[in-house]
Amino acid sequence: MKKIIFLLFLLASVNVFAQGMKNSKVPTVQVKTMDGSAFSTSKFSNNGKPIIIDFWATWCKPCIAELDAISDNYAQWQKETGVKIITISVDDARTMAKVAPFFKEKGWLYESYLDPNQDFQHAMQVMTCPYVFIIDGNGQIVWMHTSYMEGDEDKLYDALKKVAKK
Repeated sequence: MKKIIFLLFLLASVNVFAQGMKNSKVPTVQVKTMDGSAFSTSKFSNNGKPIIIDFWATWCKPCIAELDAISDNYAQWQKETGVKIITISVDDARTMAKVAPFFKEKGWLYESYLDPNQDFQHAMQVMTCPYVFIIDGNGQIVWMHTSYMEGDEDKLYDALKKVAKK
């Protein structure tokens, strides 16, 4: 019972920590493209439309379930809101080589980057994955969510629709 209470406290505190990012701009950090080139997060853009940034890893089963669930709806979400999804893999140097083949095998149509040193992860105050942020058309972080349970993609979509209407 003590372990369960501790885990609930830990999960709540992780979410509160990253909540400090709400209503702020996405930090400028160097990430890597799938081919290993440097890329600045300051170049993330979507012509004034919302962006979803999703932190994930190849070893994270809830991350994969979430990205699969989003993938099933992505075309419709793009049509209705103009959203662009950017995934950030937090796989480290040991597992980073698995990311591109894994991504290709899944057939995901997201823009994807690597964060092997977790610089962007730390700048965004993400302590666990999956972790999802919605960025509005002005580049402000307006919504965030950690962990994944079946149906969470519906909460994400509801939040996305509100952001897209503004």
